[in-house]
Amino acid sequence: TAALRLANVYGPRQDPHGEAGVVAIFSQKMLANEQPTIFGDGGQTRDYVYVGDVVAAFLSLLDNPAAHGAINIGTAIETDVNELARLISEAAEYDGQPNYAPAKPGEQRRSVISYQRATEVLGWQPKVSLEAGLKKTVDWFAQTP
Repeated sequence: TAALRLANVYGPRQDPHGEAGVVAIFSQKMLANEQPTIFGDGGQTRDYVYVGDVVAAFLSLLDNPAAHGAINIGTAIETDVNELARLISEAAEYDGQPNYAPAKPGEQRRSVISYQRATEVLGWQPKVSLEAGLKKTVDWFAQTP
């Protein structure tokens, strides 16, 4: 039995409501010319992996029935929230600045995972850069009412 452990997955069709990810929330806000809110100083890091790359990882797992154990699916790249906001603002052509609010209690400061085992076991590695994935995501939100 194998289990894929996913980093922060983002991409088109992500729901910006409820327990939504920051990419969906920032995309919708910036496209509406609304100021996004960053909780804390924006130095919190996450490993953002594009949904298409995650789908490819699951398909690779189906093609490798002998795979077993935990397999990380991510990019091994830490991106802080300030940089993420900057990249989304470029893709959304948003000229405003984020609003900063107090940090949420207990929020994890850093998160990044290695995909080395995914390469060794599944022959998988991420293909979509953060910039390209964010552009695809923002474009999808721009075309979706």
